[in-house]
Amino acid sequence: MNSLRIARAAAKATGAVRTLQRRGYADVAPDKIRLSLALPHQAIYKSQDVVQVNLPAESGEMGILAQHVPSIEQLKPGLVEIIEEAGGSKQFFLSGGFATVQPGSVLSINAVEGFPLEDFSPENVRNQITEAQKIAGGSGSAHDIAEAQVELEVLESLQAALK
Repeated sequence: MNSLRIARAAAKATGAVRTLQRRGYADVAPDKIRLSLALPHQAIYKSQDVVQVNLPAESGEMGILAQHVPSIEQLKPGLVEIIEEAGGSKQFFLSGGFATVQPGSVLSINAVEGFPLEDFSPENVRNQITEAQKIAGGSGSAHDIAEAQVELEVLESLQAALK
């Protein structure tokens, strides 16, 4: 007998039987997503009128709609696109983090660093990539080379988002 059956049998014995909710795939629903995008020191976006959020998850790019299945996703460095009810969209570049989809169309995105995409200059990003490539390909310490490789990963993701 598996643990779920044991728990169900115990619940029936005490009269505390609850109907188990079934989870399914998200349906396009008329209601909106309540979104919070926060950094450790501040919230950079908060709204209750979001139609869709596109995330750079480690498991692959994903779109979140209202009534999405509850889940937790690790985010890789990349672009978060927020599509608002009024038809506009906002784009933020995050260094990574976590997205938590909760019941009731609540989405919380937590990241260490994040900035609006328009805050970046393509020329400055190219210059930083060149510097990081010199360090990563050089004969510096293992620590310096590892840091440069991480920096390259983030900068290349940023460069792709700016195109």
